[in-house]
Amino acid sequence: MGDQQNTITLVEAVTQALAFELKNNPQVVVFGQDVGANGGVFRATEGLQQRFGTARVLDTPLAETMIAGVAVGMATQGLRPVAEFQFMGFIYPGLDHILSHAARMRNRTRGRLSCPVVYRAPYGGGIHAPEHHSESTEAIFAHIPGLRVVVPSSPARAYGLLLAAIRDPDPVLFLEPKRIYRAAKQPVSDDGEALPLDRAFVLREGGDLTLVAWGASVKETLEAAEQLSAGGIEAEVIDPATLKPLDIHTIIDSLEKTRRCVVVHEAARFGGLGAEIAAQIQEYAFDLLDAPVQRVTGYDTVMPYYQLEGAYLPGVERIVAGARTALGYSRSEPRVTGGGNTVGSGEVQP
Repeated sequence: MGDQQNTITLVEAVTQALAFELKNNPQVVVFGQDVGANGGVFRATEGLQQRFGTARVLDTPLAETMIAGVAVGMATQGLRPVAEFQFMGFIYPGLDHILSHAARMRNRTRGRLSCPVVYRAPYGGGIHAPEHHSESTEAIFAHIPGLRVVVPSSPARAYGLLLAAIRDPDPVLFLEPKRIYRAAKQPVSDDGEALPLDRAFVLREGGDLTLVAWGASVKETLEAAEQLSAGGIEAEVIDPATLKPLDIHTIIDSLEKTRRCVVVHEAARFGGLGAEIAAQIQEYAFDLLDAPVQRVTGYDTVMPYYQLEGAYLPGVERIVAGARTALGYSRSEPRVTGGGNTVGSGEVQP
C-alpha cells in the first residue's frame, strides 16, 4: 500500500480513492457514462481506464436505468461496483432499482445477499449549469431504509469516506459537491485509510452556537463562523458527512455547550434534512435548547439559472443572520404567527 501524501483537490481525492480500491481489490468495477475514455464530465475518473483497463473501468450508454440496475446485479454476485451518474439531476430514471432493489436486498433475502454498491453523483448548484444539473435532493434518498447517504466536504473526507463507502456491505449514495470540486487543496495521504461512516466531524469548536452544514455549504458556514468570531461569538461547526444514518449524538454533545443551533443546506427548505435534524434535536434534547432551531436553506423553488443562483444558495450573510436570530431569541419575546408558522420577530426566511 502506498502512503505518499499529495496536496490535492476534492475531485482529485475521489480519483485517488477509486484508484486505490481498483488496485487493491479485484472485485471493484467503475462504470458510467463517459467515465472511461474521457475520464468523466468533471474528470473524476481521469486516467483510470488507461491504468486498469476496459474490463475494470467501463463506459456505458446514456441509460441511467440500466446503470442503476446492472450495479445491483453486479453487487449481489460478488463484485463491488461504483456506478456514476453524471449529475444528480440525471439519477431519477434509476430510482426504482436504487430504492426498490439495492436498498431492500438485505431485507428481501433475509441477509443471504447484500448489495455493496456505491452510486456516485456530482450534486448541488453554484457552477452556472443548465436545468437538471444543480439538484440537491439528498432528502429523497435519506428517507429510504437500507440506503446510506454520504456527502464529503473536503479532499481528505472525500478520500476517506469514499474508501469506506466502497468497502461497506450495503448500498451507499455518495454525493460529491461539485461547487467545491476544485475550490481548495489539502494534503491527503494515499494510505488506504478509510474514515468512519455514520460519524459527524467537528470542524470548528465553540461554545456559543452550533452550526450544522454539509457538502459545499460547509465553506460558507465556516466563513460565517469566522465573521461571528470577529464579533466575539464562537460557533461550533459540525459536518454530519453521513446524512443517513445521522450522527445526532455529536450534535447533541455540542448543544450541551451551546444550547442554540442553526442548520444550513442548499436543498429546498420544505422536507429537507434540516427539518429532520431539528426534529431529532427537539425529540432527544429539547431541554438543552434556549432557542428554536433555525434553518438557513435554499428556497422552495426549482434551482434557478446562473443569474439568480447566488440569491438561491445560502451565503455567509444569511447564515450570520440565522445565527443572530438564534442568539437573540428570548422566551419572553412576543411571537408572530401566520400561515401555519411561528417565527421570531427578527427571523430571516429561509
